[in-house]
Amino acid sequence: MDNIAGSKSSLTWAVHIATALLVALWLFPTVGLFVSSFRTADQIASSGWWNALFPTEQTLTLRTAAPETQVQEGNLYVIEGNLFTETDTPPAEIGSWGTSSRDVSAYGPGDTAELGDGEKLTVQADGGYRLESATEMTGSRGQRTFVTAEIPPEFTLDNYRQVLFSGDSTDSMAKAFFNTLTVTIPATIIPIVVAAFAAYALAWMDFPGRALLIAFVVGLLVVPLQLALIPLLKLHLGIGIGKGYLGVWLAHTGFGLPLAIYLLRNYMVGLPRDIIENARVDGATEFQIFTKIILPLSFPALASFAIFQFLWTWNDLLVAKVFLIDATGQTTVMTNQIVELLGTRGGNWEILATAAFVSIAVPLAVFFAMQRYLVRGLLAGSVK
Repeated sequence: MDNIAGSKSSLTWAVHIATALLVALWLFPTVGLFVSSFRTADQIASSGWWNALFPTEQTLTLRTAAPETQVQEGNLYVIEGNLFTETDTPPAEIGSWGTSSRDVSAYGPGDTAELGDGEKLTVQADGGYRLESATEMTGSRGQRTFVTAEIPPEFTLDNYRQVLFSGDSTDSMAKAFFNTLTVTIPATIIPIVVAAFAAYALAWMDFPGRALLIAFVVGLLVVPLQLALIPLLKLHLGIGIGKGYLGVWLAHTGFGLPLAIYLLRNYMVGLPRDIIENARVDGATEFQIFTKIILPLSFPALASFAIFQFLWTWNDLLVAKVFLIDATGQTTVMTNQIVELLGTRGGNWEILATAAFVSIAVPLAVFFAMQRYLVRGLLAGSVK
């Protein structure tokens, strides 16, 4: 009964479940990265991104005021205040506290700890404390205190300010962002323009060796990128291009042309022949046919390749490493900047998450803006 026309296949639910799983596998890390980019370092270290909307229990290291603030009350020297306000930490209710990292929950709110040398410390649930001593307290820093408290959810834009507007060459992604745009936009437009002309010639113009050229283009699709990097760099150095934007544009163009020609040719060859022949009968030149008929009808295929080329170029690290001079940081792209951050900010997950989301924001926008053309372009030539 499953094969009767109009009835649903028994595999429909399996397809739906598989699709939902694939979407979830892609969506969860992306959402997690987005949420983590707005969290503080303490919150990321204490709980997962899925708990971002709920209070979390954290152990904080706080200090009392410095001994220079002590006042004398009779025979005692006293320092009073609030642990949270002393360190600009958001207020919270303390569940337990301690004075040693070996036992951070030794005392409860309102308990008094003996610190030695006649010093006593009392901490309340709201963070208020009283440190008293029979002798005058010395030193330049306050008493270190570990408190365990329920911290309310907190979101901040400081991570984005640090990554985009700090001006620090170590953390800032702003320069790398514009460098990546400088590489990606020409490296997407140039191969589309060249491939469109070549695909039209291979699809609708008769000339000797056309079949061999088509087979050659298909063969280039399987050539490993890594195989051509060093020879191509030597060629660039030999003709005086060197390492720079022009070199990386030409490299991306060369590596992207086989797929572009193959994709566009398959789409163009499937266009109605009558339209082309009627235009020729009416006296249209090949260039007029190409610009006024073929290009408008081939927009889905052009957009499909543009998505692939843009994403590949934007996320590229290997070609940029080989064909760009980034020792001074003037041409560093975002992928390379993130690698640098892994070395300098390997423990600062809030900075890494923000930098990573900044790097994927533009590709996500491009994909969702043009995804309706993606399937139409990929299916080009598959149905006659």
